[in-house]
Amino acid sequence: MAGACALTLLPGRLAICRLHPEAALPAWAEGGAFCSVTRTKDELSVVCEEAAVPEGITANRGWRMLNLQGPVAFEETGVLVSIAAPLASSGLSIFAISTFDTDYLLVKEDAVEAALQALRGAGHKVETR
Repeated sequence: MAGACALTLLPGRLAICRLHPEAALPAWAEGGAFCSVTRTKDELSVVCEEAAVPEGITANRGWRMLNLQGPVAFEETGVLVSIAAPLASSGLSIFAISTFDTDYLLVKEDAVEAALQALRGAGHKVETR
């Protein structure tokens, strides 16, 4: 079971974009430091730097990213919930992304200070860059 985690609040703002399910990955999404792509039968979701997203794209903007310092072993349980639970208890919405090595949590920019306070209050270590 997960204990205290170390996280880093990364600089920059991200957008969560919704594209047609058969759309190609747009070049504008790939240029930044972070890009996450998920394709389902219903949509192509792209998370990338907000400044790269052109006008006219369906997007939810103004997200900040917390990076769980990994790698996190697949066998370790409760890691994501140990981070998400204090945020939920504080009434904060999240958007979670998992990769092979670690997890990322996005929180709205206007909720960053409350998120940091909730995480630190739950015993997590949070650095800012």
